[in-house]
Amino acid sequence: MIIFTLIIAVITKLLSPMLSIGTQQNFPPALSGEEERKNFLKMRQGGVTGEDARQLLILHNLRLVAHIVRKYYSTVKNQEDLVSIGTIGLVKAVDTFNVDNGTRFATYAAKCIQNEILMNFRSQKKHSSEISINETIDVDRDGNPLSYMDVISSEEDMADEVERKILSEKALKYIKTALSQRERQIIVMRYGLFGVKELTQREIAEKLGISRSYVSRIEKSALEKLKSALGG
Repeated sequence: MIIFTLIIAVITKLLSPMLSIGTQQNFPPALSGEEERKNFLKMRQGGVTGEDARQLLILHNLRLVAHIVRKYYSTVKNQEDLVSIGTIGLVKAVDTFNVDNGTRFATYAAKCIQNEILMNFRSQKKHSSEISINETIDVDRDGNPLSYMDVISSEEDMADEVERKILSEKALKYIKTALSQRERQIIVMRYGLFGVKELTQREIAEKLGISRSYVSRIEKSALEKLKSALGG
């Protein structure tokens, strides 16, 4: 593990001009969804082809590590160390991702990167009696003290926010693609989606000229479809 960590540290050190918190124009471009899937399938084959695909997936997702460090840890010192730690999380994500589960790799990788950084903060707390979880490690942009607890709490809240956002985006997509026209119409009105005013079941029934119980059955059926589509 120590050797692995050192290797990642060397890689990120060499790539620091592009990984450090600056412009993204020098980053390897992100792979398309189709290219990403092809490379994960190649990884399954093993051998030289599989290893080449693995390295490609790591390289083309390094921008995600820098993005997370830049956006959520901009006030923390030693950001190059966080990039190295986050890259370990990225490698773990590449090695454990299941391309068949329907989840976007970027979503999965972001959580692995965040978890690796979070574990690092917790490890520092656990192995150093001189470090308090409330100890000031930096200041924010307004000059307020920033502690390890602030960083950990922000990271956990951010992970939840990302997950909610992804699920919301998926739900909106499935409303358009997985529901029948009538189901979509009722769900949109019932929950006030896409700029439409939110209505009660009774109001929808009156508007569509159908019974409230029929609206309720359609709504329930539509929600079951969405739950199934979202893997619930």
